[in-house]
Amino acid sequence: MSTAEELDAIGIDRLREIGSLKWSVFPEAIGAFVAEMDFPPAPAIVAAMKGAIDDGLTGYLPAAVRTRMTEATARWQKDRYGWDMPAERIRPVPDVLTALRTTIDFFTAPGAKIVLPTPAYMPFLTIPAMHDREIIEVPMLVEDGRHVYDLDGIDRAFADGGGLLILCNPYNPLGRVFERGELEEVAEVVARHGARVFSDEIHAPLVFAPHRHVPYASISAVAAGHTITAVSASKAFNLPGLKAAQVILTNDADVETWARPEVAWAEHGTANLGVIAATAAFDDSREWLDGTLDYLDGNRRILGELLAEHIPAMGYRAPEGTYIAWLDARGLGIEGSP
Repeated sequence: MSTAEELDAIGIDRLREIGSLKWSVFPEAIGAFVAEMDFPPAPAIVAAMKGAIDDGLTGYLPAAVRTRMTEATARWQKDRYGWDMPAERIRPVPDVLTALRTTIDFFTAPGAKIVLPTPAYMPFLTIPAMHDREIIEVPMLVEDGRHVYDLDGIDRAFADGGGLLILCNPYNPLGRVFERGELEEVAEVVARHGARVFSDEIHAPLVFAPHRHVPYASISAVAAGHTITAVSASKAFNLPGLKAAQVILTNDADVETWARPEVAWAEHGTANLGVIAATAAFDDSREWLDGTLDYLDGNRRILGELLAEHIPAMGYRAPEGTYIAWLDARGLGIEGSP
């Protein structure tokens, strides 16, 4: 059975029956409120987790399991994106938001404001306040129907006390995959103000050809020097409930800071099974991901065709990455619409 046939066989009734969050919270609605796959994990991931359970490897995270994961992450970054990053610079964390909170607390100056391009992943709008940080929102611009960074707006935000830019690439929820030149322009602005970047690259495996993910910290030594990068297999391989992500540190000072006990505590709670699953995803599930991307590519095209046929006033640009569709309903003239 082909990947498409296997994925086509998954029905909404079954997803509701097993209690998927996406399909059980609002049973009569389309579950568009959460970025979660409907597909089961790749066979290699399932086999790795079953093997760990059979062996009783369900306790705290062992050093050897952690090392296999950091090495698999490094191989993935090099093979997929051409980024040669030593495994020794990679740290496990439960999730990307833990990485963000740690970055705010320990890698920015006290009271530094958070610069956030919008629209944004919803927790990015709430987490800074939990750390007594003000957010400066910088709305994205639209050029030729494509969202781009407002570089002047980001520059003004840094001048107004911003100390950390949250960069999301591929961009949730807009689906942009930023080109190297765009990232270089951002890096110039950040460097001019001596600021930092938290680069959320959780959706990096979910990029459609001909687009290509470029890790922000890989573009230059300057970018590497001011960036904390967070990655994970969770979105692309449907593993968010297993609590395992990775932080990539790209300068010596950050490695030293992370070694402090109060900072390294961020690693606590990273799940053993999640680390095992991530290792199997990065090393042994690449063919599965390629087939899934082909399927998702078809879905984004079908959505465009259906909207053009049935709701032509709905604005839609096929995402360059992620499995999120950002629809513009302003043309529908709905009363009270923002």
